[in-house]
Amino acid sequence: VGAIPEWEDGRILLCRRAIEPRHGLWTLPAGFMENGETTSEAAMRETLEEANARIAIGELYSMYNLPYINQVQLLFRARLIDLDFSPGTESLEVGLFEEQDIPWNELAFRPVRFTLQHYFADRKSGNFQFRIGNLEPPVH
Repeated sequence: VGAIPEWEDGRILLCRRAIEPRHGLWTLPAGFMENGETTSEAAMRETLEEANARIAIGELYSMYNLPYINQVQLLFRARLIDLDFSPGTESLEVGLFEEQDIPWNELAFRPVRFTLQHYFADRKSGNFQFRIGNLEPPVH
């Protein structure tokens, strides 16, 4: 579970991973839920842990089923509350990115790539819609 933290100027907060899998690549703040927490609580906690960033959670934006690794990945739209953020223990660096500056070739996970592509397209059209997908194992 994670978030798409957006600042008021439209930039998105990304984290560069300090852990495996996909060490050194960029992602949205996200991770595994803890027992006893809701999905929105998990998204807020993961954003705080990975980017020391506080967010206001919006609506659920995307859900990807990854049955080959027994996961469901959920990403919420979110608003950054302030610009007081820094890398958490699981991040090498964090930063705000405009669409054209997203490190597209260095994104860690396909659901994050697909979510961001849809997000920017929906933002341009002014019509955000819930996205759902089923992903098969990547072909190497």
